Formats: sequence, C-alpha cells, structure tokens
Amino acid sequence: MPSRDPMVELATHEVANQPPDFAGRNLYLTDLALREAVHREGAGWAEHDLASLGEEAGGERVLELGDLANRCPPELRAFDRFGRRVDEVRFHPAYHELMSLAVGHGIHSVAWTAGRPGGHVAHAAKGYLLAQAEAGVLCPVVMTHAVVPVLRRQPELEAWLPRVLSDRYDPRAVPAEEKAGATFGMAMTEKQGGSDLRANATRAWPIDGAGAGREYLLTGHKWFCSAPMSDAFLTLAQADGGLSCFLVPRWQPDGSRNPFLIQRLKDKLGNRSNASAEIEYNDTWAVMVGEEGRGVPTIIEMVHETRLGTTFAAAGLMRMALAQALHHTSHRTGFGRLLVRQPLMRSVLADLAIESEAATALSLRVARAFGREGEAPPFSRLAVAVAKYWLNKRCPAFVCEALECHGGAGYVEESPLPRLYREAPLNGIWEGSGNVICLDVLRTMDREPEATAALFDELDAARGADARLDRWVHRLKDLLADRAGLEVRARLLVEHLALALQASLLVRHAPTAVADAFCASRLGGDWGRCFGTLPPDTDFDAIIARALGA
Repeated sequence: MPSRDPMVELATHEVANQPPDFAGRNLYLTDLALREAVHREGAGWAEHDLASLGEEAGGERVLELGDLANRCPPELRAFDRFGRRVDEVRFHPAYHELMSLAVGHGIHSVAWTAGRPGGHVAHAAKGYLLAQAEAGVLCPVVMTHAVVPVLRRQPELEAWLPRVLSDRYDPRAVPAEEKAGATFGMAMTEKQGGSDLRANATRAWPIDGAGAGREYLLTGHKWFCSAPMSDAFLTLAQADGGLSCFLVPRWQPDGSRNPFLIQRLKDKLGNRSNASAEIEYNDTWAVMVGEEGRGVPTIIEMVHETRLGTTFAAAGLMRMALAQALHHTSHRTGFGRLLVRQPLMRSVLADLAIESEAATALSLRVARAFGREGEAPPFSRLAVAVAKYWLNKRCPAFVCEALECHGGAGYVEESPLPRLYREAPLNGIWEGSGNVICLDVLRTMDREPEATAALFDELDAARGADARLDRWVHRLKDLLADRAGLEVRARLLVEHLALALQASLLVRHAPTAVADAFCASRLGGDWGRCFGTLPPDTDFDAIIARALGA
C-alpha cells in the first residue's frame, strides 16, 4: 500500500509539499452552507442520516468506488452464450455498491415516505452528497424517485409502489414481482425529433380496449434511454388519440422477457458509470399511463421531479470541486507560503466559495417548494427551471477553475477533477437543454401568472436588505415588461431571475461577508468575466474559513 505520509524519501529525491489524502472527512458536517440550508428549509429531522451518508460518501471506500465505477464502465450483453437475446447491461461491482448505498439511505424514497414537511429537502441534500462521491448513480435513483407521483395517479400501477419505495437494492435481471426493490428509467426522445416530442414516431396498438390502464403493444425506437437495466420505464408513443405515456416493464406479466432491444450503449463524454442506451420496441408490452393523447403532460410530472435532481447534482459537483481545491491549496506551498494564503488564489477560492453557497442555497430552497404528494406548486414550476438552467451553466466553468487551482496535477486522471469536469455539462443537457429550459420559463410565466407572482413574492421577502438587490429586481421587472424580442432575450432573463433568487437567499440567510461579496460582484457590476475578480475589500478570510467548515 502507498504511504499516507505526505513526505516520503525515495531513492532519488524526497517527496514533499504534497497534500494528504482527501478522503476521511464527513461531507455533510464540513459543509456549513448545506447544514444551515437543511435546517432552514425544514429537513433538520434528517440530520442524523445526512451525517451518516456524509461520513460514508467522504470516506476512502466510497470515493474509491466512484473512481472504479467510472474506470470500468458498463458493458452490453445482448445475447447469452446460447444465442438467446437477453439485452442486459453488466456493471462493475462498484456501481452496485454505490446503488446499494443510495437506495439504503432512501435518496429515492424519503420525499414520499418521510410523512412530514421537508421530504424533498432531505431528498435533495442526500442526492447532493452522493453526487460528490459519484454522480452517475443519481440517474436511476432520481428517476425512481420521480416516477412515484405518476404511479400514484394510475390505480393499475400502484402495485409497483412497495418495490419502488423499498430501501433494498436488487440488481437481478428477473421479473419485478420476484425482487426486493425496483428501479425506474425513462425513454422519450427519438432520432428524428430530439426535444421536439411531437415528432415521435413510435406506435402503440391496443391489445384489448384503449385508454388509461389498458394494455398495448409498442413498435419503434428511442434515441436515448436512461438506465436501461431499470425494471420499468416511462416512455412515449403515438396512439390513435395522439402522443401518450406508457409504462414498459423489462418482463411481461407471464414471466417472459419483454422485447426491449438494446441496440448499443452510448459512448459518453462523462457519466461513464451509468449506462445510457439506444433501444427498440418490437411488439413490446406496455400499459397506458394517464389519458390517451396526454402523454407529454403525464410524463412531465416525472420530468418536474427529475429537474430538481439536475439542480442539486450541479450544486453537489460544485461543492466537491471547491472542497478539492481548498484541500489542495491548504496543504501545498508555493513561493514561500501556502497557496491558500496567496492573495490572488484567495480571490479565486472565495469567488468559488460564494458561487457554491449560492448554488446550495438555491437548490434546497427550490426543493422545499415541491409538494409532499407530488403536486407542483406555482413557485416550484418556475424556480426549478430557472435553477436548472443557471446552476448547470455555472457548473462547467466552476469545475474548470477548481481544477486549475491544482495546476497540472488537476489535469491528471489520478485526480477526481477530470471526472468532475466531464460530468459537469451533463445536467445542463438532461431534461431539456438550455434553450428548451429558457423557453419553458417564458411559457410558464405566460400561462401561469401565479407562478411569476410567487417568484416575486420570494424576492420581496428580501426587499430593503441590500440596495443592489433592490435595483436588480427593479431592472428585472423592466426586462419582463418589455415584450419585444423576449424569446431572443430569454437566456438573459433567466440569468437575471436566477441571480436575483440567489442574492435574496444570501442576504437573508448567509453571513454578511458572503452576501456582500455576492451582491457586489454578481449584481453590483464590480466583477470581471472570470472567477477570482472579487472586489479588493472582500472579506476573504471569513468566506474561505466558512467554506472550509471552520
């Protein structure tokens, strides 16, 4: 085993000025911004479990599992040795251990089983911690969480709920009725349409009667199927009455394999521990979910929940990148002093710290807005889209800056930073890329004025706390009032909304040093185009100490 001593004498030189291992920390207890947000947003009752998960996620074993699951990606096993089609995906044992960790801690179920307010906040906080160890397993975990409201609305499918909400992970490729727990995936987009779901061509034919809860056979393809080894999927297909939503299990009711043909696995930039596939349906058995012709509104219930996952996953990635940068610079010396004491490095680290805290605060505030039974209150419908867009636009540049804090060592695959960097763009694409999300924000504001009113009620709660924020909100109202070219300006509008929400949270709840630096830089115009351009009078000591958990 390699020595854990950061100073070792080798045959030709002494290994010195290297940081100790990062592992061995509690990712929850050392994250003051997260802990405060958990209590503020109503999930303080989950403190013990969050601390337990934080201990495991920051431990050597789980961090190693994340590395292994990415270095040994899943493999498609289309046929067994006898030539029979099985369409299975094989994962490294590390992936299964991470899934057991996630399911055992109820990341997928706590929002629905807590029986008290704050369930979605606990779900978001747990997912945020898991993302720091390995974000790939969040895909099936978040989708399994997100399918619950849809299943509850279709009586014929409620039998799935006990297995979906189970705290036992069961990876076996057997009928769900034989398993201790089940996971769900999603398959919506097709080659010819992508985000334009109206172009979907997969067809559905009724077996014995049409409509919600009835059986169908599907034929067609899906260009992206997330987590293809899930036990069942929500998907879209054209029925006689239009685009409809269906549940497709991997096994048919008679115990035979459902024709769920995995054509190939996607060779992705990142997210390598998780499988994404191209699939085909060929007389594939399915059950209609929701009204015929109302497929998009039905599956959007699931998408609304998974969009929350894209916010806290981005915030978690940013926090881990920041923690890695702080750890490295706190132990490495350059030009006569620790890097963390170098003035320009302090500006970079403090800038990253306030960005991370703002992301954490926003993602957990959005989580609190979600309804306990899966309903989508007005504020959540708008705020989750705003948060998804902005946090995922910030994430790649954030991780890149944290990587640079390590110098060349951060660019080497032995470091976790390259994996974080590859992961960083994913959630900006999943569940609607940037343009789709911004247009969705415009549609929500046009069709649901109560959502816009709820958002400005949130901003009004901070009125008078900071003059820069007050001016920003006033300009924001002017942007909305000017309808000319609004679609072209959609990104600018959503960016303004996100910054206003983050600032309103920080001025009400964060220490003065954090809130003042955020407002001065993000709202006051005293900021450059890159991280590390905070005003000279920023309280760097207080911001960095807080990010370190001191």
